[in-house]
Amino acid sequence: MKKILLASALLGSSMAASAVAPGGPGCGWGNLVFEGKSGLPVHLLATIVNGTSGNATFGMTSGTNGCSTNGALTYGGESLLSQNGVLEEVAQDMATGQGEALTALSVSMGIDVADRDHFNAVMHDNFTAVFPAEDVNARDVMTNIVDVMRTDARLSGYVS
Repeated sequence: MKKILLASALLGSSMAASAVAPGGPGCGWGNLVFEGKSGLPVHLLATIVNGTSGNATFGMTSGTNGCSTNGALTYGGESLLSQNGVLEEVAQDMATGQGEALTALSVSMGIDVADRDHFNAVMHDNFTAVFPAEDVNARDVMTNIVDVMRTDARLSGYVS
């Protein structure tokens, strides 16, 4: 049950995050129809139009509908690790090399099932690099995790 709650919290927080839209900020018919308008209802309607018709996806693959995949995606939300005590649970699991929070972290980072045991072992072996101080913050922990993954041949492909 704890695992389901943690995964739900991670997924829910990522869905609520603010980001530059895939395909660009003006991608899709929803953006065309509601161009120049602002506010939550209009943004939701534009998202529904884009999502239900699949035109944004088509636009990204064909380079039409105002879509482009040249820009880098950004994330303006709060780190998943900094929410609801997840950081402490990840630290405990990383110290032992296994656990639900570490699994949820690997899932949220897109680590394949075949590589998760390796991810756990690498994080365990590099615990002091990931958590160099007791008062380390979530942003630094995430940066440290990515840095450790970049030095591992098997995990570097997930963060390049």
